[in-house]
Amino acid sequence: MSQYKIIDLFAGIGGIRLGFENIFEDKAETVFASEFDPYAIKTYTENFNDSFEISGDITTIDERKIPAFDICLAGFPCQAFSVAGKKDGFNDDYYGVCRGNLFLDVVRICKYHQPKIIFCENVKGLVIHDKGRTFKIICDALKKIGYKVHYKILNSKNFGLPQNRERIYIVCFRNDIDDSNFKFPEPLNKKITLAEILENAPIPSKYYLSTTYLENLRNHKKRHEDAGNGFGYIVRDLDGIAGALVCGGMGREQNLIVDNREHSTVPMTRIKGEINSENIRKLTPREWARLQGFPEHFKLIVADTHLYKQFGNTVSINVIESIASEIKKVLE
Repeated sequence: MSQYKIIDLFAGIGGIRLGFENIFEDKAETVFASEFDPYAIKTYTENFNDSFEISGDITTIDERKIPAFDICLAGFPCQAFSVAGKKDGFNDDYYGVCRGNLFLDVVRICKYHQPKIIFCENVKGLVIHDKGRTFKIICDALKKIGYKVHYKILNSKNFGLPQNRERIYIVCFRNDIDDSNFKFPEPLNKKITLAEILENAPIPSKYYLSTTYLENLRNHKKRHEDAGNGFGYIVRDLDGIAGALVCGGMGREQNLIVDNREHSTVPMTRIKGEINSENIRKLTPREWARLQGFPEHFKLIVADTHLYKQFGNTVSINVIESIASEIKKVLE
């Protein structure tokens, strides 16, 4: 029997779960998962051999029907608090659903089950949203149901990943657990560059930008620069690191690279213009997976469009593992 039972809320493609299971190994077992996006569910089920079906809309889940658990993992939706979104927080309306309020379903479920640990991840903007009032509501809610709250903003680039990704991590211990020795992990003295996560050549030509698309990006950037804005595409240095992966907007275009290795210049799909001769390309979904610390055996089975969204939404495995290791020390 596993020592710790885990539930995975807002599971996405299972990044938080993967990090925890890598650290706890056979001492932990995931007994329940909830996810709304059908394409994320496809990726999740392909990569985890579970005996249970993934539950859907968390707002309709009866907490009494969730199996007993010790650790709650909850990467609740960040769009309501992200600088990339409208930052509406608890007032955010998305197809009739308040994404900010979905956090309260975490509170509802954990109030009933009283697990030892509640672990949450979100964008760093959560801390300052609405002048700090939103984050205070979150912390107060967790305290009211019997938990001590620890939180810290950590950057993926400090944990062996070539990505500048700041996120807030919230670790809550039930009041009867001695958490006096808990600390968030210190940065690793380990630098990895973009060049080290590239797939082997040749990269399919579909990832190389067309001349027309590249020209559109340059015109778009110039319009913003003329207006005094900094928005636009970015070609990253292979000896440097990527910017934060995001699922929408300019997510892919802000992490372009020049890849001079041999590749085909014959388009794989119908494009406007030709494949550019400057060898500028997007990173591939597998390269995005590597930027988030996912293992090579993690299966990518859905279309690229969905994969970019999934890896932009997910967590950095290295950071999760580092925090899970500190949590494990306290529990032991």
